[in-house]
Amino acid sequence: MRNPAWRVGAAAAVLLTGLAACGGGSSATEGGSAAAGGGGDTIKVGLLHSLSGTMAISEVTVRDSELLAIEEINKAGGVLGKQLVPVVEDGASDWPTFAEKATKLIAQDKVATVFGGWTSASRKAMLPVFEKRKALLWYPVQYEGLESSPYIFYTGATTNQQIVPGLDYLKEKGKKKLFLVGSDYVFPRTANKIIKAYAAANGMEVLGEEYTPLGHTEYSTLVNKVVQAKPDAVFNTLNGDSNVAFFKQLKSAGVGADTMPVMSVSVAEEEVKGIGVDNIAGHLVAWNYYQTTDNPANAKFVEAFKAKYGKDRVTSDPMEAGYNSVYLWAEAVKKAGSTEVEAVKKAAGGIALERPEGTVTIDGENQHMYKTARIGVIEPDGQIKEVWNSGKPIKPDPYLKTYPWAGGLT
Repeated sequence: MRNPAWRVGAAAAVLLTGLAACGGGSSATEGGSAAAGGGGDTIKVGLLHSLSGTMAISEVTVRDSELLAIEEINKAGGVLGKQLVPVVEDGASDWPTFAEKATKLIAQDKVATVFGGWTSASRKAMLPVFEKRKALLWYPVQYEGLESSPYIFYTGATTNQQIVPGLDYLKEKGKKKLFLVGSDYVFPRTANKIIKAYAAANGMEVLGEEYTPLGHTEYSTLVNKVVQAKPDAVFNTLNGDSNVAFFKQLKSAGVGADTMPVMSVSVAEEEVKGIGVDNIAGHLVAWNYYQTTDNPANAKFVEAFKAKYGKDRVTSDPMEAGYNSVYLWAEAVKKAGSTEVEAVKKAAGGIALERPEGTVTIDGENQHMYKTARIGVIEPDGQIKEVWNSGKPIKPDPYLKTYPWAGGLT
């Protein structure tokens, strides 16, 4: 169930791909480091997201934000005096396609870096490609943690910056009985292992755990299980347009946020539009950024995004992290004086920028970001009102080494 605008976005991406093919860029050979100086006056960069399929509802806007960042950087003089040229590819919500397109971008298009992915399945499909070819991927979406790669920079939240704060918030509000609902792939299943470990150590009970395939739309049976279990809250790790069907059918069953709040970690402003605010208002989300985040950098970002794509468009956490990715890579390249992968990696550690979400710092040890955790409630106008934040950026701990209850997870 997808708005025709997504199909328009996908068509535009194809056009952009054709236009981008004329730029120069880095070189990469199988098993060798991406050499990466950029040819002539341009540097090619890859953008790889699902512009079609079940994940397009979430990923098209990330592509759009990355294009905005590239445009802004080019207007400011580019990187190392060169203009960035985007090469846009469609992962088509299909994990082998992500690996195939990543290989094309590195080996054929010879991009200096790639910004892309959403689901952990797509990231894990791409990971061996980037490691084998010693090329860089900037991954912009929150994920389940328990991973690090020398050739991936993770600009979305890891577990201790989103899922754990979400659980802390529910616990503080007295929500001790949980029902877990997720899509059937690596992120929800791993996230729920972490949630169950947290619950066992914090006096909480998991009453049920259900998974459905990506793109699933029939939730009446699952909703009935949730209603019969009578949890205090639902922890939702569904991805893509399955959320549309889930929240509509939850409302049809008479379940409201006042009696059974749902905490979602993959539903942001863009998905709220697709779900329909009447079906999700009052429910909770855990992220690091909202369109309503109050700081000058965000005001400028929101204004620029709407000016480029239309006043009815919204900003969201993953697309803000994608936008940040381009700027963080550019800053690392400037610091390194080169787009060569190893030089960029070495230069990246410790880089701190003021971004729309606040201060973002690259942890040089694990290539994740210091990020501020934020819990929000979905308002009747479709925006998200922040009701709690961590007060300062949280050091990324992808393997949850600082949490005793997580000892058996790694």
